Amino acid sequence: MNSEKFEIIEVSGLRFHAYHGCMAEETKIGGEYRVDVRLVVDMRQSGQSDSLSDTVDYCAVHKIVKKEMAIPSKLIEHVGRRIVESLKSELSLAKTIEIKLTKFSPPIDGDCESVAVIMNA
Repeated sequence: MNSEKFEIIEVSGLRFHAYHGCMAEETKIGGEYRVDVRLVVDMRQSGQSDSLSDTVDYCAVHKIVKKEMAIPSKLIEHVGRRIVESLKSELSLAKTIEIKLTKFSPPIDGDCESVAVIMNA
């Protein structure tokens, strides 16, 4: 039996105005996005030590996501993959990472509140 225990850290509702999309208008006027991050982390040490250095810093999560959201892409799939890969490479305590990237008011020929991709590593 595996003795490792992992728990979840969620950083939800990170909001950004960004310039992703295939249409020229999207790259000029931008749009509203939300990113939700779910990290599987072994929190036994931080639960004992009460030290930020023993866990994932939420500010670091925001900084990484913000950096990737600032780089325009045609597809939210591309942005999402960059976010996942950056989080994975920069947050060594995260065992697995899942993000949900939501684009509000996408330019669809019809009424659509949002579209989203869910990606993990």
